[in-house]
Amino acid sequence: MIRYQLVCKKDHAFEGWFRDSTAYDTQAKKGLLACPTCNSKQVKKAPMAPAVSKKGELAEAAVKAKAMREWVSNVRKHVEKNAEYVGEKFPDEARAIHYGDAEERQIYGEATVEDAKELIEEGIPVAPLPSLPRADS
Repeated sequence: MIRYQLVCKKDHAFEGWFRDSTAYDTQAKKGLLACPTCNSKQVKKAPMAPAVSKKGELAEAAVKAKAMREWVSNVRKHVEKNAEYVGEKFPDEARAIHYGDAEERQIYGEATVEDAKELIEEGIPVAPLPSLPRADS
């Protein structure tokens, strides 16, 4: 795994983890990278100082990375097992549930950043579902 410090066109800084430098290049070329703050697809690597680690630190980092991947995977599996997938209808269905126009239940689906912001402004609790990059990207 490799970690890059990334920055979008609006200077929002965030980090991204990739299988290797080729995975970053491939995702960047396909426009698959997006800023988690503003959803901008104009993302580039920010200058970084090289990290020089000792063997023990590398092993510890690998253990932590593995634990984080397992946690993300388990959260996603829990949601998929215990909630209904509503796809692109998520914003409308979340509103219907919140305002009592639909049966109360746990749901997950797709929403744009703008849709999510509007739901939050309306007092509807939403959160992004963590995911891992696909192994073939």
